[in-house]
Amino acid sequence: MVVAPTRAICYSLFAFFTMPFNKRSKTITAGIARSPNRSMLRAVGFGDDDFEKPIVGIANGHSTMNPCNAGIQPLANAAEAAIKAAGGMPQMFGVITVTDGISMGTEGMKYSLVSREVIADAIETATQSQMMDGVLVIGACDKNMPGGMIAMCRMNIPSIYCYGGTIKPGNWKGQALTIVSPFEAVGKMAAGNISQEDFDGIEKNACPSHGACGGMYTANTMSSSFEALGMSLLGSSSMANPDKEKADSVAESGRVLIEAIKKDLKPLDIITKKSIENAVAVIMATGGSTNAVLHFLAIAHAANIEWSIDDFERMRKKVPVLCDLKPSGKYVMTDLHAVGGVPQVMKMLLNKGLLHGDCMTITGKTMAEELANVPDLPAKTQDVIRQPDNPMYEQGHLAILKGNLAPEGCVAKITGLKNPVLTGPAKVFNSEPECMEAIMADKINHGDVLVLRYEGPKGGPGMREMLSPTSAIIGKGMGETVALITDGRFSGGTWGMVVGHIAPEAQVGGLIALVENGDSITVDAKQLLIQLNVDEATIAARRAKWTAPPMKYTKGVMYKFAQLASSASRGAVTDA
Repeated sequence: MVVAPTRAICYSLFAFFTMPFNKRSKTITAGIARSPNRSMLRAVGFGDDDFEKPIVGIANGHSTMNPCNAGIQPLANAAEAAIKAAGGMPQMFGVITVTDGISMGTEGMKYSLVSREVIADAIETATQSQMMDGVLVIGACDKNMPGGMIAMCRMNIPSIYCYGGTIKPGNWKGQALTIVSPFEAVGKMAAGNISQEDFDGIEKNACPSHGACGGMYTANTMSSSFEALGMSLLGSSSMANPDKEKADSVAESGRVLIEAIKKDLKPLDIITKKSIENAVAVIMATGGSTNAVLHFLAIAHAANIEWSIDDFERMRKKVPVLCDLKPSGKYVMTDLHAVGGVPQVMKMLLNKGLLHGDCMTITGKTMAEELANVPDLPAKTQDVIRQPDNPMYEQGHLAILKGNLAPEGCVAKITGLKNPVLTGPAKVFNSEPECMEAIMADKINHGDVLVLRYEGPKGGPGMREMLSPTSAIIGKGMGETVALITDGRFSGGTWGMVVGHIAPEAQVGGLIALVENGDSITVDAKQLLIQLNVDEATIAARRAKWTAPPMKYTKGVMYKFAQLASSASRGAVTDA
C-alpha cells in the first residue's frame, strides 16, 4: 500500500532540497525520514552522539596499479583518524585513476584526459548524493588533481586537496633518474648512443619508491599550483610520499578542513581570478607543465571565473622562471623541497609584487599571513631556486602561439631551447604510432616540422600525451633542430621544440587537417607565431575536398567524451 505524502512533508522535502549543501547531512540525520537514515548510518559506525557531527567525505585515489597512487592508503587512513579526532565523521570512498606513465604511447593513453572528467563526476556524485558537509580529496597521478579541483568548484562545499606526494629520484651510475629517463633512453638506444647495460640499468632504477613522477611534470605542477591557489597546505606539494611528514601533512589537512566547515569557508571564497593568477605565477616560476594551461581553463570554467588562454600569455610576460627543475633543468621535486619548496618561491614572487598576498587560503589566513615566516630569499649556497637577480629566464616558459594554424591558440614550452624559432618542411602523421614509427626508422631530418594530428579532444579522442615521440627525438639528439606540433597534448616530462593543444583541432576542420607533406611551417616562439606558409587559394581548394574522418569510438565513455568535449582552447571541458 502506497501512502501519499502529506502537504507538510512535501514542504519539508522542498526546503531540504533547496538548502545549502553544507547543511544537508545534518538534515538527513536529524530531520526528514529520520529513522531509516539513522539506521543506514548506524550500519557504517555512527553512534547516538555522531549524528550532530559534520559528515566529511574522503575521496581516496589509492590504487596499486601505479607508483603514483600506490602509497595513498596510509595517507587516507591518517586523514580519517584526524577528522574523527577533530569532531567529524569521515566517510571514505574510492576514486579511479589512470596511470599515464604506463599507458603512454598506447591506445590506453586516450583515457587519461577522459579520466579527469570521470574523477570530477565521481567525486561530485558521491559527495552530493550523500549531502556531505565537506570533502578531503587525496590523489597523486596527473589528472587526480584537476579532476578533484573541478569537483570542488562545482560543489562549493568546504574542501581541501591533499597531494599523495612525489617519488624519490632513481639513480644509475650517479645519474639522477625520473620516469622520463627510460623514455629518452629508447631514443638513445635507437641512435646507438647508449649501451644495453645502461639501458637496462635506467629502466630498472627509474622508479625506486611510491609517489608521482619526480620532476616538475604535470602532477607536481598541479600540486604546486594548488598551494598557490590556497586550496592545499603550504609545503605539502613537494613532500615525498614515503616520508612521515607527508602523512602528518594530510592529517593536519583533515583538522584544517573541520575548521573550514565550522567557518563555512568554501572553495569559491578562496578560488578567484586573483588566486588563479597566483597559481599561474607559480607554474611559470617553477617551469611547470603545458597541461596546466588546459587544466586551469577547466578549473576556471567550473568556478565560473573569466579566464582565457590569453591570460596565460599575460602572466608569462611578467613572471620569470626561478627554478632549475626537470624536464629541461637539473633538479627534481625533492631537491626543491630541501631548499624551501613552493612557499620559498611564492615569498619571492610576493616580494616582487607578482603574487596577491590578500587572497584567502583554506586555513582562514591570507596568503601573505601564511608566508610571513618564510625567508625572503633562498640560501645562496644552493641553485635549485635562483636568486631574483639571476633567474633561469626573464619571462615564463609556456608561450601561447597564434597564427593561421591555431587561431584559437596553442601552447609552446620554450625552456631549454637556445633558439625557439624554426621554419621547415612538414612531415604529416595522422596518429602518434605513425609518428613514432618514422622517428625510430630514422625518417626524420634536422629542420623538419612534424605535424601530429587527429589526436585532439574529439579526434583522438582524449588528447594523448606525446612523451614517446618527443623523448625519442631528444634521445636521438634532435631536440633543438626538429619541431613537433600537434592538436594533442604533451607530458609534463616533455621538452624541446614542441607545440601542443592546437585549436581548432583536425577533427573539426582546423587548418592542421589540411597540411600536406612538404608544406612550409613556421614555429616562432619569439613572435608567438605558428603559421602554415601556403597561399589562401591552395588552402581553399584543399578545404573543399576535406571531410571529417569517422569517429574512432561509437559507444562508451570515449564516445561520450568525444561528443561533449570543448576545444582545447576552452579546457576540453564536457559541460560547456
